[in-house]
Amino acid sequence: MTPEKPIIYQLLPRLFTNYCASPVANGTLAENGSGKLNGITDTVLESIRSLGATHVWYTGVIEHAHDADYSAYGIARQNPYVVKGHAGSPYAITDYYDIDPDLAEDVPNRMAEFEALVERTHAAGMKVIIDFVPNHVARQYYSDAKPAGIEDFGHGDNREMFFCRDNNFYYITRQQFAPHIDLGSGAGAYVEFPAKASGNDCFTAFPGVNDWYDTVKLNYGVDYGDGSRHFEPIPDTWYKMLHILRYWASKGIDGFRCDMVHMVPLEFWHWAVPQVKSHYPGISFIAEIYDIGLYRPFIEYGCFDYLYDKVNLYDTLRAIETDNCSAARITGCWQAVEGIGQHMLNFLENHDEQRFASPFYAGDARRAIPSLAVATFINRGPMMVYFGQELGEPGTDAEGYSGCDGRTTIFDYWSVATVRRFLANGTCKGKLTAAEKSLRKEYARILKLANEEAAIASGDFFDLMYVNLDNPGLNPHRHYAFLRHKDGELLVIAVNFGDNDCEIAVNIPEHAFTVLGLERGEVAARELLGGEKGTKYLGSDRPFEINVAAHGAAVWKIKAKDFKRPQTKRCCKNK
Repeated sequence: MTPEKPIIYQLLPRLFTNYCASPVANGTLAENGSGKLNGITDTVLESIRSLGATHVWYTGVIEHAHDADYSAYGIARQNPYVVKGHAGSPYAITDYYDIDPDLAEDVPNRMAEFEALVERTHAAGMKVIIDFVPNHVARQYYSDAKPAGIEDFGHGDNREMFFCRDNNFYYITRQQFAPHIDLGSGAGAYVEFPAKASGNDCFTAFPGVNDWYDTVKLNYGVDYGDGSRHFEPIPDTWYKMLHILRYWASKGIDGFRCDMVHMVPLEFWHWAVPQVKSHYPGISFIAEIYDIGLYRPFIEYGCFDYLYDKVNLYDTLRAIETDNCSAARITGCWQAVEGIGQHMLNFLENHDEQRFASPFYAGDARRAIPSLAVATFINRGPMMVYFGQELGEPGTDAEGYSGCDGRTTIFDYWSVATVRRFLANGTCKGKLTAAEKSLRKEYARILKLANEEAAIASGDFFDLMYVNLDNPGLNPHRHYAFLRHKDGELLVIAVNFGDNDCEIAVNIPEHAFTVLGLERGEVAARELLGGEKGTKYLGSDRPFEINVAAHGAAVWKIKAKDFKRPQTKRCCKNK
């Protein structure tokens, strides 16, 4: 059985199933509403599955800071002065053991609604990923849903010390929290004394507006005062986090997307991940990481299954699109992760990045096809798409706390127009433009191909650029070509980042025939994205010719059994 290549669909339930037709900028929950977990129905899940998705990452389901009042349900209210936007950051966790009440139709049964969503997702043939936020919590963390015997973070801390091994937080002793924002006045003011360090390793009582002032840094036993590390005996924070991981694993989820893993000691991951997997062997750990020098340690010692390849492939593809960077630079991307490519999670969009179609990026969703094809086909690792990406969502809304910055807000109550039109109150029969329909079909063709073709899901990769850099039939600055191969099936893949349709003549070196065991000669072939069929010549003495549309991709499939065999004459002898 061919191993499955994960195709991850990321969505924020708060935004995804919010059908508010006219959201107002900086609107409250009462004004703009919130998407609900129950709104992600069987029909909606089938629409996601139809794109080729194998996993759904439900972003922001754990209870986090917001200014809505759920105190009637026993949920502590957050001070709005330390909440970013009305809806707050999904990464300012207020209760690691609870589901965010904004996402529930029946707030007292919010956990049951989540568990039902997990069951529906599995029934639809997909797996469930949720966030694990290990580096920081909201400024007013308090768990009303924690199991018996579990103490809150900060309970029992020695607040007279900047660092103690078993403190959960870092304290700026004898100083009051005074960020460069308004903390209010009178009875409604936010007061914190002593101040705690902020989540982005800001060890001062005076964080700026661009610091993560809405969060508090967690202490894993590293004294940032002198750099010393105190991991024996095991710090209290380690035990608390391991319990949280096991708690959510017990809910039947299939993976954790772990936030900012390089801000947490590698030793913690080495200790915690195997313990979780010993009880839940099928669970996956995905690392958000931004240091390519740490990729191998976090895989080999930190025990992660997959890592974001943001600073390598994502940044290169974006530079090709926006900064006239040469497509030949893609070769350096796979070389940088050679041997661990199957652990790389590729993407063109996520909640932190600007939308591809935004004026801050490409400005045209159709231009994404070559980048999408490269990111999906270049290795065996996961591919991720962000909800609305497949419709060309441009990210041009000014939602409130998030201005018009090319991103879809994570801080505001909002409804995303393209997604709202498509979902059409859960029917998935909404009116799309011809361009949106075409784009969604192209996304589905490419994403589905990743698991329909064993050569992509589990085959070998061979870069062709080194024999095409001086080839007049291929422009290495706008074109990129490579092979994928498995068990006698060969894919010749070429993409065109240029503005004009072209016929690319791709040289295939003799070395590829030797390494991959390829046959030579005339062959019946089929182009998998457009359906074209024809006869192709495969050999090192003549280029492989491929027509590729402007901002397009082509994937020609060749099977060993389809080579045209020369007929041999039989000699008949008289007996």
